[in-house]
Amino acid sequence: MPNGMKSALITGITGQDGSYLAEHLLESDYSVYGLVRRTSSRNRWRISHLVDDERLELIEGDMTDQSSLIRAVAEAEPDEVYNLAAQSFVGTSFKQPLYTSEVTGLGVIRLLETVRREAPDARFYQASTSEMFGDVHESPQNEETVFHPRSPYGAAKVFGHWATVLYREAYDMYTVSGILFNHESPRRGEEFVTRKITLGAARIAEGIQNELRLGNLDAQRDWGDAREYVAGMHAMLQQDPDDIDDYVMGTGRMNTVRECARIAFDEVGLDYEDYVVVDEKFYRPAEVEVLKADPSKIERDLGWSAETSFETLIRKMVRTDLKRVRENDIYWTKSESTLRPQSARPGEDV
Repeated sequence: MPNGMKSALITGITGQDGSYLAEHLLESDYSVYGLVRRTSSRNRWRISHLVDDERLELIEGDMTDQSSLIRAVAEAEPDEVYNLAAQSFVGTSFKQPLYTSEVTGLGVIRLLETVRREAPDARFYQASTSEMFGDVHESPQNEETVFHPRSPYGAAKVFGHWATVLYREAYDMYTVSGILFNHESPRRGEEFVTRKITLGAARIAEGIQNELRLGNLDAQRDWGDAREYVAGMHAMLQQDPDDIDDYVMGTGRMNTVRECARIAFDEVGLDYEDYVVVDEKFYRPAEVEVLKADPSKIERDLGWSAETSFETLIRKMVRTDLKRVRENDIYWTKSESTLRPQSARPGEDV
């Protein structure tokens, strides 16, 4: 790696957020190390355009394997660590609660402890989530809102969130959590409802499928653009150590799954009501009906705010998926669903 640069270690670099964060840090003249599982080689399409950059290095490791985390941190010697790795599908977490807890919950402790021992001066970012709020006790939700998770994924994220706070308070480490509300992009996995809708609309427009089966159309979420959110992650690690804190990141605006479908099908000149079928198998055992961010604290302290409108985001995702479908780009339209084990395909995640 070139000398004189800041060094960052990203877990979950092959995911949506990890790939955009890697781009953001490389553009900011960092050297970037990405933790990747050996079995994830087929799912590295999001970072395929970055692999020839000499400032990027991939290190094999796993959030369930402490020794691999020790090796990764020792090799990267990071100034900053971004923990974006997780079993992040809410539906799957009901089917695989123990695995979800191991990766999404205990994995945070493994990484925090590794950083404490191997790189105690590194700044640590934990990817928390609005799913921790679950059955919300107030709306909109801010940094003081009580957590009431409604899935094993949400519960595991609560554990990781409070572990991050604990290491900050117990060991005087620079550790922060970003409580991110839903954020989407053309790199979103097909399991997530926004991408399921945009890809479904594209395939229907091209005559590849006839209908789109969805769950709760009236679920409301605060959806933003993932590219903007990774800039917020980076900003959270640039504060004076005396000022560090946790932040909610979101748009402060809600939309329904139904509205997402309406916009997506409108982009291809169709009426969603002619193609969308409500299927109860996509309902969760415990539903989360409403999530809306109050991002006033991060806007005030860090000057970060979400800029892209929901409609602009969904229309761009549809246009990208239309291009992929027409070009038969298997990496974008087939690999995620065909290469992942059946047990990890719950249908959709909001």
